[in-house]
Amino acid sequence: MPIRMKRIYAPVEAEDGKRILVDRLWPRGVSKLDAKIDVWPKILTPSNELRKWYHQDVVAHWDEFKVRYLKELEAYPTELNDLRQLAVQEQITLLTAAKEEQHNHVVILKQCLEQK
Repeated sequence: MPIRMKRIYAPVEAEDGKRILVDRLWPRGVSKLDAKIDVWPKILTPSNELRKWYHQDVVAHWDEFKVRYLKELEAYPTELNDLRQLAVQEQITLLTAAKEEQHNHVVILKQCLEQK
């Protein structure tokens, strides 16, 4: 099944399937009850150091951020595979608070999950 991506602030939909929060920090203004999160694999999110560095200059750091984040993900093959298997078994939606839809870690994670 195709992996969906959307902002955590968007309404919950039946089509979301398993709702997976892929931000390291809990999104501001979202109650845990209303978010309806099924899985929160913080280990697959960018490290605090990488996240802070990236947000210093999103445009200038994008290409290097992709390289560094993929390198971090390489350290967690079991967790990545678990998420891949879940995506094969049922619909999953990767959720983020990020406003930028083209240049964020969810795009990279989604591509990584779909590659293998």
